[in-house]
Amino acid sequence: MVRYAIVSIVSGFLFGVLDGFINANPLAQRLYEVYKPIAKTSINVPVGIAVDLVYGFVMAGAFLLLYKSLPGEYGIVKGLSFALFIWFFRVVMYTATQWMTLNIPVKALIYMLVTGLAEMLVIGILYGLTLKPSS
Repeated sequence: MVRYAIVSIVSGFLFGVLDGFINANPLAQRLYEVYKPIAKTSINVPVGIAVDLVYGFVMAGAFLLLYKSLPGEYGIVKGLSFALFIWFFRVVMYTATQWMTLNIPVKALIYMLVTGLAEMLVIGILYGLTLKPSS
């Protein structure tokens, strides 16, 4: 349980750092210009940290719940399969919705898919290397 809590906090912190890096860099700022009219001008940092920590706990818990059903014999493979699973449901479906309902440049959508995959792979590898359900 202690390992789960520590890994959850670390992954929540990673979510925040990776999201900041992915969304605040100059390339992302150019690609996301289309959102400028509706984007907030400032971010509530304490709420953002809380949300990322909750994500960390929920995602680590989901990994542990799905662990035995994930493909692979080794934790790292299970982490990578979990990453692809989460990427599909979290990133691919969101991006497809954006593509179907909004006039978003294709380059921005591709950026979302690629960076979302990278983020999920980092998180999945962390879980695969550090978490395993107790016997």
